[in-house]
Amino acid sequence: MTLGLWSAIMAVAVGAAVMTGVPLMVIVERRGSAWMQRRSGPNRGGPWGLMQPLADAVKFAFKEENIPAKAHPILFVLAPALAVFPPLIAFSVIPVAGSVNIGGVDYPVQVANMSVGLLFLMAITSLHVFSVLTAGWASNNKFSLLGALRSSSQMISYEIAIGICVVSLVLTYGTLDLREIVKLQEAGSQLPAWGLFMQPLAFLILWVCAFAETNRLPFDLPEGESELVAGYHTEYSGMKFALFFMGEYAAMFVASAFLTTLFLGGYNVPFISEETLRNFFLAKGLGLSMASVATCALQALSFSIKVFFFMWVYVWIRWTLPRFRYDQLMYLGWKLLLPLGVLNVFLTIAYTYLRPHL
Repeated sequence: MTLGLWSAIMAVAVGAAVMTGVPLMVIVERRGSAWMQRRSGPNRGGPWGLMQPLADAVKFAFKEENIPAKAHPILFVLAPALAVFPPLIAFSVIPVAGSVNIGGVDYPVQVANMSVGLLFLMAITSLHVFSVLTAGWASNNKFSLLGALRSSSQMISYEIAIGICVVSLVLTYGTLDLREIVKLQEAGSQLPAWGLFMQPLAFLILWVCAFAETNRLPFDLPEGESELVAGYHTEYSGMKFALFFMGEYAAMFVASAFLTTLFLGGYNVPFISEETLRNFFLAKGLGLSMASVATCALQALSFSIKVFFFMWVYVWIRWTLPRFRYDQLMYLGWKLLLPLGVLNVFLTIAYTYLRPHL
């Protein structure tokens, strides 16, 4: 099997997993919010309401789509696609599990194994803001435009804090390769090797910024239903609105996978290294290929559990905290998170310099 064919197979598998995770999180969010508010969530569509996302998809598919008379026809249609593709492309460099041995060759469970994967991830995720800007401007609606302006200033402001934190992470790990970063956190898979314990301040800052970058409560000012109708997607309906919806959840998955990879050991099973897992299955009489497949299955499960934890916190925060005022949002980004990120870089530089002498 060629590496190109393997990458194509992984692209289909990862894309299908993310697209399956989107309706799953929709039902988790709707039922989870109902549970937190002590009310009934969707319980009519299928057993326990599990078919509600399918019913919503059918509704979106048959809903009439209107393009405003004064909207830009090309950019208005292009904006929803820009919301979906950057998160899907960004997921291509995230390692989901170790490597599968096929015919004596190890193939990484990853769409594209880049030596600058962290840099690529940062570059692609920053493109998400263009979908919001394009939608707001192309709609020729004042509410949409205000939502787009809010989103652009918000996402750019918090991207600076993210970039500063990434500098401290590169100083700590000494590489931009995401697979290598996961390997460095393995170290016998002991918890202190996780980035969470090596860079706790960067973890906290990036976690907060993940909410702002995905426009989730308490940072959902770009949508601002109480004052902007629906913000940048006020004029959208039908499948175009569904694409924005999918793009938001796909971005949440990418942010959760990003935090998992950098701070929670990625696909590593806690306390158990990849070599230990593979040797365990080999001792059970499995061949090398099947042992590697079983090892990767457990690692993918570990990775999924960690990602789901962050996704559940998204839901938890949404139904717990109120929306920030715009001045509070800017204050947090520029006067709190950014200075803390710079301080963390200087502390990391000092520790990196002094570590050989300690």
